[in-house]
Amino acid sequence: MRHATPAESPSGALARSLAAFKSRLSGELLTPLDAAYNDARFVWNGMIDRHPLAISRCKSIADVVASVRFAGESGWPVSIRAGGHNVAGHAVCDKGLMIDLSQMRGVKVNPVEKSASVEGGALWADVDTATQAHGLATPGGLISDTGVAGLTLSGGVGWLRSAHGLCIDNLLAVEVVTADGALIRASLSENADLFWAMRGGGRNFGVVVSFEFKLHPVGPTVMFAAPIYPLSSGAGPIRFWRDFLADKSDVIGSICEFSTVAASSDYPEKFWGTRCYTLAAVYAGDASDGERVLQPLRQLGPMVADFSGQMPYSEVQKLFDALFPAGEFRCYWKSHLLSKLTDQAIEEAIENAAASPSDQSISSFWNFGGATAAVPADATAFGDRSFGWMYSLDSVWRDPKDDEKVIGWTRSAWSRARKHAHHGRLYLNFAGQDADSDELTRDAFGQNYVRLAHIKNRYDPGNMFRFNQNIKPV
Repeated sequence: MRHATPAESPSGALARSLAAFKSRLSGELLTPLDAAYNDARFVWNGMIDRHPLAISRCKSIADVVASVRFAGESGWPVSIRAGGHNVAGHAVCDKGLMIDLSQMRGVKVNPVEKSASVEGGALWADVDTATQAHGLATPGGLISDTGVAGLTLSGGVGWLRSAHGLCIDNLLAVEVVTADGALIRASLSENADLFWAMRGGGRNFGVVVSFEFKLHPVGPTVMFAAPIYPLSSGAGPIRFWRDFLADKSDVIGSICEFSTVAASSDYPEKFWGTRCYTLAAVYAGDASDGERVLQPLRQLGPMVADFSGQMPYSEVQKLFDALFPAGEFRCYWKSHLLSKLTDQAIEEAIENAAASPSDQSISSFWNFGGATAAVPADATAFGDRSFGWMYSLDSVWRDPKDDEKVIGWTRSAWSRARKHAHHGRLYLNFAGQDADSDELTRDAFGQNYVRLAHIKNRYDPGNMFRFNQNIKPV
């Protein structure tokens, strides 16, 4: 459990500066002396226990502009909280200003133009609720209380990636407050260099206060497949799943998720506490067609359970929420993008899952291709799309005494899988928080890193926005 720490009163000059800043805000300004400060600095990952000098809880774009300008005048670095779901805890800084957008969650849908304007603090649940009212959606994540900003800016991987690509592939424009306090609109026709960088470059370039997404007809009912097989079934069903998806990557987004069967009435008692894997998939088309197409995944041998069925898309988006309740677990995640999913990689993943020291942890293979792969490598900062798969290690546990054991297992499994990585690349939303962060950031961007560093130099030469997978200005 995280505890509040005693706070000292700000010095006279700092107190006056903060008071003047506070008077310019329509939202709150919290310091360690405020009762609400500790709750405001806590985020989804229970490991994160950092102490900003102040937290600006913004209610408007004007509040964000004032916050960035105050940070610039004071020489403070800035962290940005939207959903607070980033596993590395980048939303919270030590000894800087935390700009909290969690009260800026508005979503406006234009059903005629098939577009949506989304405020910078919105969660994916906010977007799905608003867009599904019109039978529309844009690719989001797999957990509904994930922040739109954090997921999108590093790429954004969700169930609709097969038919509609990554989150960034559906961005039409962003409004950004840059390090000099300017409000800039970026799109293909305005500040195109910044728009290119924001699509995969993370929060290195400013505070995004508004996103504009294109929408697609989706649902309201979709087919979701979720047959669960015991780990003892071995590699056969997973190999079938891999080969089954080979000619369907334009319509099926799927994961093979390794986990532990919960002691719940949802499962036969004989399987409680045993390891398993779920062949989860969403068909991005007619639900009845999807039920027929996905049926072979449900016929690969004796199952632990089968949660497949036609259901509302907005409910599918919430199915994984219960696995990751906010603030309850300690979390450490790593990933590799894979060129191919080989038999050897499958066997090693099964061995890794069997050896996991935490029953709450999961690991997964994710398929790609389709609309994701159709985007040219130089079109966005995310870069090359020729990878076919991802292997993610999502370690979750409760007791701080298990930190070394669980993190050690995660890094060992990740290092073992590195030989399968696509040119050493990884997904920056699942990058871990390690001393090798600079190296991994360069690996993730590949040839795009140098171009990103020049754009960083233009919009944030002082590296104000450095609590992220940081791109240093040249």
